[in-house]
Amino acid sequence: MPSPLHDTLNLLFRHRPEFAVEMLRDHLGVDVPDGLPVQVASNDLNDRPSIDLRPDVVITVGPRHSPLHAIVVEIQQREEPGKLSALPRYAAALWLQLACPITVLMICPGARTAKWAAAPIRTSLPGYTLTCQVIGPDQIPPVTDAMEAAAHPELAALSVMAHGEYPPVMEAFVAALRHLPDEHAPQYYEYAYRLASQAARHVMERIMETTTWPVYSPFARQHYGKGLEAGLEAGREEGREEGREEGRRRGRAEGEARAVLTVLEARGIAVSGSDRAFIEACTDLGLLDEWMRRAVTVTRTDDLFVEPRESEQSDG
Repeated sequence: MPSPLHDTLNLLFRHRPEFAVEMLRDHLGVDVPDGLPVQVASNDLNDRPSIDLRPDVVITVGPRHSPLHAIVVEIQQREEPGKLSALPRYAAALWLQLACPITVLMICPGARTAKWAAAPIRTSLPGYTLTCQVIGPDQIPPVTDAMEAAAHPELAALSVMAHGEYPPVMEAFVAALRHLPDEHAPQYYEYAYRLASQAARHVMERIMETTTWPVYSPFARQHYGKGLEAGLEAGREEGREEGREEGRRRGRAEGEARAVLTVLEARGIAVSGSDRAFIEACTDLGLLDEWMRRAVTVTRTDDLFVEPRESEQSDG
């Protein structure tokens, strides 16, 4: 089952597919056509009579119906021997569909997995050896400049994933949030928070507790302010801390809701006004996390809200 880290990286590349091109061109030296439209494409790769193939993300560069380059993005958190046979199939099936150069980009949070993914994959087809392009901790620079982090928020989020326990990286990321548009800052905060290790999350929380940083969510503004006011009136530190925690929780809930809607919209699933309002009003982080997982696979918004056992009964 995909993990929250896997789902977040998947969402990040679907949210801004140009980021895959930038990583290949700027950090791995791959020659990808420049100055052309970049878009997420269908990841249904069929190589019948075998089973259907479904990589994490497929991105095309150039005209949608006649691209000049295509990228298969795979988020790989551990070594999986079975994946070594799947990756060449992904590339071959996509090449058969599009008849253009294909690059397989592996995003590996761990250095050991990155080394494993970088090894050439030899197939039983004579002459066909696939070498993936790999982004691991060694290929992700520690972004310690706030303006650079603001200019490249996706790279800054990956830097938090790889180097978040190094305080200058987290300080630069938090400072960069001030320079992002209000509608984007909560989203990138959520990306980084979900990608960060537990230790890095503690660093992020300490920085935010000791720094005058903007509370982006309207809910967070409201409850953060109420909590502080109540704590001051009561004269108790417990009240202040409760207000801060409530503000952070509300802010994370709105970020989760935005992320769910972004996934649905990126996948071309229509969201009615009532469903949008229902998702945006939800403050249950556990439920929002479950919706995020379902949003990656559902085919309509109704399925987002149905418990798995209910859908199994209705199928039967």
